[in-house]
Amino acid sequence: MCFSAAANFVGSGVLGTIGVATLTQVKHKRELLFASLPTLFAVHQFTEGFVWLGLDGVLSADVTHKMGAAFVLYAQGLLPFLIPLSVLLFEPNAKSRRRMLPFLAIGTGTTLYMLWALIAYPLHIFVKGNSIVYINDGTNNTALAVLYVIATCGSLFFSKVRDMVIFGAANLAILLTVMAVKRYAFTSLWCAYAAIASVIILAYFWRSKLARPFRYAEAIFG
Repeated sequence: MCFSAAANFVGSGVLGTIGVATLTQVKHKRELLFASLPTLFAVHQFTEGFVWLGLDGVLSADVTHKMGAAFVLYAQGLLPFLIPLSVLLFEPNAKSRRRMLPFLAIGTGTTLYMLWALIAYPLHIFVKGNSIVYINDGTNNTALAVLYVIATCGSLFFSKVRDMVIFGAANLAILLTVMAVKRYAFTSLWCAYAAIASVIILAYFWRSKLARPFRYAEAIFG
């Protein structure tokens, strides 16, 4: 993935198949957002395919920038909010859902700032080392990166569901590897490999079909 338009489009198709298979295993509305993550990653990778086409000169600069903005909007602007929210909704009891609230608060704040920065600062898109680099001066700082990691991976580590912890560990390992090897292309590469890791979500939904849905009678604070 993420090394050419063809790789993105093929990867998107594979992820879309995984996403549909995961959604067929949903047994309760609270499971829906978390189960939708593979499908959302598929759409995300499909979007980056058009960025590659633009950088290869097939599409106009305007279309390329819009596709790049859409890619970054999901990667930086929405994921810090969507992941902790999806985990909170999925958690089986009020105690475990309360553990998600700090991560959701951090994710919400991070998302709001990211959305503002993506509007306020220009987005630069170019190719380096066979990977796409997305640079926004408003979001390119270490403190924000730490908050991003806490929101997207931290909630998974504190989940009561073991496979969510595994998913979080896989994403953190991928994140640290990308930071060490190709930090300049972090947004593109981490999203691609996190998408691949979403096969863990499908495996969980398959294995747990007899144990779900959880009993969701309790309120978040109940």
